Amino acid sequence: MVPLILLTNDDGYLSPGLHALRRVLSEFGDVWVLAPEKNWSAASRTRVFHKPLRVYSAQLPDGSVVHVTNGSPSDCVLLAVLGVAPRRPDLVVAGINAGANLGKDVTYSGTVSAAIEGAQAGITSLAVSLDVAGDPEETPDYESAARLTGKLARLLLEHHPLPSGVCLNVNIPRGAPKGIKVTRLGGKIWTEELVRGKDPRGRDYFWFAGEMLSTPPSGEEDTDIWALLSGYVSVTPLHLDLTAYEALETLRILERVGL
Repeated sequence: MVPLILLTNDDGYLSPGLHALRRVLSEFGDVWVLAPEKNWSAASRTRVFHKPLRVYSAQLPDGSVVHVTNGSPSDCVLLAVLGVAPRRPDLVVAGINAGANLGKDVTYSGTVSAAIEGAQAGITSLAVSLDVAGDPEETPDYESAARLTGKLARLLLEHHPLPSGVCLNVNIPRGAPKGIKVTRLGGKIWTEELVRGKDPRGRDYFWFAGEMLSTPPSGEEDTDIWALLSGYVSVTPLHLDLTAYEALETLRILERVGL
């Protein structure tokens, strides 16, 4: 049977990265697109519980039909898995995100969260992001990124190398990659700044800002941040177990002495 590939993102159904992936993945699978109707960047693992979720069809500029929802990226995956898709997906692909998702900041990402949602459902899943920082007049090469993703997706479908509950977070550099590095999560990729201002009515407003690192951090050659900034594709296995195992034994004292 031809595999069913669920394709989603957090940039919305009109994202060029999603369209490029749909074309490539369609070469070896039935691609079923369910994407948000708006941008959900930095939505993390948001779920919509306070209102009904809607799913409707929309036509892309090339005439193809996709499915759209008012829900989040995580909602897209759960809607599909719980019965909205024609059958249970064999693979979940989230992306291609416009901008890298790296290091400690991956927990903010709606793209990564969609892949985690797929992995939690027991489905092979990957999140894909393309570094679009740099010259603002440079057009991101989503087609090349989609081709690379297609090769990885085919490998995952054929060999199923991931343990249960694990997904892949893939970050692709600008230009021709030097190669692929299997990495761990790095530290902070963005500086953080709070911009203050006044609106036209004289009220205070605040805006989060910052800049992405531009040079590879020294001594972190095994991290996703170093790999991407050095020109490599970074492939990082992720899971949702946030337990700090090294603290468990230290905290056993609470069981002995009580509170």
